[in-house]
Amino acid sequence: MKGIIFGPTGVAMSPTHTRKNGRLYRYYLSQTVLKHGSDDCPVARVPAAEIEKIVIDQVRILLLSPEIIVQTWRSARKSIKGLTESEVRNALQAFDPLWNELFPAEQARVVQLLVERVDVRTDRVDIKLRIAGVSSLIGELTGNSTTQRNAA
Repeated sequence: MKGIIFGPTGVAMSPTHTRKNGRLYRYYLSQTVLKHGSDDCPVARVPAAEIEKIVIDQVRILLLSPEIIVQTWRSARKSIKGLTESEVRNALQAFDPLWNELFPAEQARVVQLLVERVDVRTDRVDIKLRIAGVSSLIGELTGNSTTQRNAA
């Protein structure tokens, strides 16, 4: 999720890791901490597995929300002629159970496609989706690229 996670000060958080007693610990570290020390940042680091799980779980929930379905349909129908709202809903509902079958590299690609920004706050995590990315995913899921649907 490199490049999309930001701390409460608005500064990027970078993935990093350390080893202790032969065990690997992955986390995201605020650039503020790297440059100025941990006193200047209310959230200095977050465990990678935890924040990644939160983001993925929330994206999966958001993709099924009526608001995102309608926004995605409005965006995607500009490039995929004849696309219906129910096709978008069906594609997003069918995608959810497929998530666990994707290879980690494909999951990472989908997250980069769908998520514009993750803001880690002291009391919450805010996730901003890329509606254009969701529209692109709809094209992949329905097997309808812009040219395929327009040529039909």
